[in-house]
Amino acid sequence: MEPKLEKPIVFFDLETTGVSFSEDRIVDVALIKRLPSGAEESFDSLVNPGMPIPAEATAIHHITNEMVKDAPSFGQLAPKLLEVFEGSDVGGFGVSRFDLPMLAAEFKRAGFLWSSDGRRVIDAMKIFHRMEPRTLSAASKFYCSKGLEGAHRASADARASLEVFWAQLDRYPTLPRDIPGLSDFCSSQDLKFVEPEGKFVWGKDGRACFNFGKYRMVPLDSVVERDRSYLMWLADERKSSPAVVEICRNALRGKYPTRRDA
Repeated sequence: MEPKLEKPIVFFDLETTGVSFSEDRIVDVALIKRLPSGAEESFDSLVNPGMPIPAEATAIHHITNEMVKDAPSFGQLAPKLLEVFEGSDVGGFGVSRFDLPMLAAEFKRAGFLWSSDGRRVIDAMKIFHRMEPRTLSAASKFYCSKGLEGAHRASADARASLEVFWAQLDRYPTLPRDIPGLSDFCSSQDLKFVEPEGKFVWGKDGRACFNFGKYRMVPLDSVVERDRSYLMWLADERKSSPAVVEICRNALRGKYPTRRDA
């Protein structure tokens, strides 16, 4: 069933040289604009990032330096992209955490002002995570290809959870193979990000904490008190993403992030 569109919506995706909003660049961009009439317009282009594409990035998206050497720069594409986004809401898969802040950073570097503020954002990944069952029964069916008889009895659930765990180790070779590593992997998933890049996370007391560097897991306000120069260094737009710059600059003025879902 088609949703009713009050205005156009642009679903988009980016491929990049990496995951740093400040250091990495876009190498591929695609936009599909759905109009209230049901008609679609699309635009896609490779992008010359002005820097070498790391081999590990090419291994993921298969875009090489040779492929982008004659492609337009992001600055050259920016006017066309702004035209497509004009008056539209936005959507994609996982765009809230990565694509939107990366796109805003690229526009800013190119001298253009663009933001998702004031636009409705549809993130299909969030819908997926909320709508698909994440129960032990569902995990048993997915990983072990069998249903869970006697669900919610301790003996059946304990056996199923063990079998799911072994199956996960077989399915995901990149998982740690030791218990300390697996424990760290599991606990790291519990961190809730303050901003999309995950440079800051919410501490147990609801205060924003660093999630990197020498002050990892130290509250932001404590770092302001003991090392303002570090915040000033991070607040440099040449070193940090727009979101991190804003958080650091606000902190230096005594204004800290507020957790809305606490």
